[in-house]
Amino acid sequence: MHSGNNWGGSFEIMNGAESTTDDDRSRNMEWDRGALHSQQHYRNLDETQQSWLLYPQETKKKKYVDLGCIVCSTKAFKWTLYSLVVVFMVIALPTIIVKTLPDHKSPPPPPDNYTLALHKALLFFNAQKSGKLPKNNGIPWRGDSGLQDGNDTDFKGGLVGGYYDAGDNVKFHFPMAFTMTMLSWSLIEYNHKYKAIGEYNHMRDLIKWGTDYLLLTFNSSATKIDKIYCQVGGSLNGSTTPDDHYCWERPEDMDYRRPSIFVNAGPDLAGEIAAALAAASIVFRDNNAYSKMLVKGAVTVFDFAREGGKRRPYSRGQPYVEPFYNSTGYYDEYMWGAAWLYYATGNISYISLATNPGIPKNSRAFYMTPNLSVLSWDNKLPAAMLLLTRFRIFLSPGYPYEDMLRMYHNVTGLNMCSYLQQFHVFNWTKGGMIQLNQGKPQPLQYVANAAFLASLFVDYLNASSVPGINCGPKFVSLNDLRSFATSQIDYILGKNPMNMSYVVGYGSKFPRHVHHRGASIPHDNKRYSCTGGWKWRDSRNRNPNNITGAMVGGPDRFDNFHDVRTNFNQTEPTLAGNAGLVAALVSLTSGGGFGIDKNAIFSAVPPLYPQSPPPPPPWKP
Repeated sequence: MHSGNNWGGSFEIMNGAESTTDDDRSRNMEWDRGALHSQQHYRNLDETQQSWLLYPQETKKKKYVDLGCIVCSTKAFKWTLYSLVVVFMVIALPTIIVKTLPDHKSPPPPPDNYTLALHKALLFFNAQKSGKLPKNNGIPWRGDSGLQDGNDTDFKGGLVGGYYDAGDNVKFHFPMAFTMTMLSWSLIEYNHKYKAIGEYNHMRDLIKWGTDYLLLTFNSSATKIDKIYCQVGGSLNGSTTPDDHYCWERPEDMDYRRPSIFVNAGPDLAGEIAAALAAASIVFRDNNAYSKMLVKGAVTVFDFAREGGKRRPYSRGQPYVEPFYNSTGYYDEYMWGAAWLYYATGNISYISLATNPGIPKNSRAFYMTPNLSVLSWDNKLPAAMLLLTRFRIFLSPGYPYEDMLRMYHNVTGLNMCSYLQQFHVFNWTKGGMIQLNQGKPQPLQYVANAAFLASLFVDYLNASSVPGINCGPKFVSLNDLRSFATSQIDYILGKNPMNMSYVVGYGSKFPRHVHHRGASIPHDNKRYSCTGGWKWRDSRNRNPNNITGAMVGGPDRFDNFHDVRTNFNQTEPTLAGNAGLVAALVSLTSGGGFGIDKNAIFSAVPPLYPQSPPPPPPWKP
């Protein structure tokens, strides 16, 4: 046995011997000397070195795939391919299937009741337009009218346009200006909602129709004026002379004298026109030229309002005005107009005036008289203080305005408390309507205005993460305030003892004998004279034309409503009342989401604090 054989057996070398068989040849073959040398060399390695060679790793040659720009192993290529197939099956294939299936999208949710009512409420203003109407006005029984208005003035172009105030054919500029301010305010705060329900451009058209006309009521191209036209048309109580009250004629058929009445003093009228033009200038900021025209007009007419020696109510001594839209003061218009002019111009002189202690003192803003918490065409105090409270909530201007703004904020909260039934400030009908005008006729305009203020205040507080207000020792949540607003608008829309909607065209039961000349006379291409129209006034038949969207005066203090055309205290609609309705409806609708536009109203307000200086330049040695 060979001593170098570690595998067993022997190493036999047979020299010269030849085998005759394969077995012999195998046994007698000559061993490879290199192999023997390797065996000898292996025996000379130490144990560690030998261990390296005991089990040599036999590796297989990897296969590769040449993809042109890259070379990868076959195994990696296969796994990548499998992964792509799985991804396709899990994601792409279902997507393709869904796309190829017939489209069965669920319809969008139907608009809420407030949106439906809002669409109709805006049409009322189309029906009230005076002048040469646009082709898209949308009221088939209305046509061009009042094209001779203002021919007795020294103003070029006269006083054509604007809106008729109510069921008669008079254009009262004081409530008309208030209407434009309210519509503009609602559009500024809730422009996203108007856009969502497709009424944004319609609203802008309605506002511009009014502000274009208001610019005609004074010399808006001048910097100083000495008179304003306050009314076109009208009547004297008890008169039998053909005029806007004695006659029952469609606006298109008017054939009687319509005087244009002006005043040389009227801070209330001028202050309200300034507010309307300033608010509208914010609405039309995307139209730079028109917005500047509105601002210029607002500044001019407010200077007239502030002129010394001419501070008396515009209606004083005016027999065509005083019985209908008598103004009881003008300091509320100072606060209201100054606030809007500040937002429109950023001029601090206006916010200084609005927060001047003399303004709330003379307007009795802090007297906490219940009547002064009721917003109307005559009393702007609750709206003006809420508008200035907005300034405090969102911009926190601090000194020197903080003390007065805090007072406005506190009184605004107390006004809201007074609207709640649990605090017994105002009487309520058994059917659930607050009696803000102490049971007098035409209550709904005040109800709608209060609902708007409450709903807007809730949105202000929500936007500033305030959960409610304190009414004395009792905490009132925002839900309670919102519930007040919704309950009152719901009452107007039909949730009342009469089960009647007081908005024409909304719901199945609404007033059919509205006190309105144009709506009550058939659109039959026949002309009815001043007294010839009386048969339509006195008819018991329904109006041949529904004045869609008109909110009538409303029920009495016992929730009763008599749908009779001559019962004008209950069946006549007004511009100012319907403006409050529109504002309240848009604040409550869910179209476009909830909340307000916090910033648009402040776009002209300059920074209230000094801006930080720029950083110093880099230091260089």
